[in-house]
Amino acid sequence: MGWQAKLRVDYSVESERCVARHEHQGPLRILKSLYPEGDLVCHNILVHPPSGLVGGDELLIDIELQTGSHALITTPGATRFYGSDAKTALQEVHARLHEGASLEWLPLEALAYNGCQAHNQAVFHMAPGSKLMAWDVTALGLPHADQPFVTGQFQQHLEIANVWLERGLVAANDQRLLHSPLGLNGHSCQSTLVFAQGTAMDDVTREHVVALARDVCEAHTLRLHAGVTSPDARVVVVRVLCAQVESAMDLLRTVWLQWRHQCWGLPAVPPRIWAM
Repeated sequence: MGWQAKLRVDYSVESERCVARHEHQGPLRILKSLYPEGDLVCHNILVHPPSGLVGGDELLIDIELQTGSHALITTPGATRFYGSDAKTALQEVHARLHEGASLEWLPLEALAYNGCQAHNQAVFHMAPGSKLMAWDVTALGLPHADQPFVTGQFQQHLEIANVWLERGLVAANDQRLLHSPLGLNGHSCQSTLVFAQGTAMDDVTREHVVALARDVCEAHTLRLHAGVTSPDARVVVVRVLCAQVESAMDLLRTVWLQWRHQCWGLPAVPPRIWAM
């Protein structure tokens, strides 16, 4: 048996403050709630003390955002999927955003170690009037440590229920996917950033969200490896391919901060934990 861990977090507004209540089983929890922006936005750091998953491990995260609540959730470091003995390591996130709720789901990257058998899934259920910014960043192998991703597989699932789905299987032996110009083209880091609303954006808002992201991409060193699309009136998506996580994170953070400031009217200041 692998290591099983569950975490449930419930956000609600009480006396004009967003409050987080949580319960956990196993080695998975959130640290003290922080309010660097004031009482309306609750910041939490999601911590998994073992710092990685091996075959058979399961991390199950359930997030509920009640009406009008606003949470920003991140991690202190990468989520590591280590080499496995044919059993799958699973991280599964389900978040339900009620009317008027806002969520910023911003975990640091997932590292797919050579030999891993991994499944990383996040599903967001959005009520009318809710808002979401979320990203998924995956790095294959450890190129700097001369440990390329040559065996194993990594399954990805990123979904806004009934609206948009991105799902894929990266197998280390799939040379066409990993190296073809129509696939990853030799890049070891792939990332996705999503801006979504539970209610369709009007044309002006949608074009503004897209334009902000495109302006950032065009000014970045990864401009030839990044793209912005809007597959639905409720969703804008930024995708990036590159060789190093740091470059992808720099681009996504810049877009996220622009969206945060220009579209949500919030400070363009990243969580302090990222600088530690």
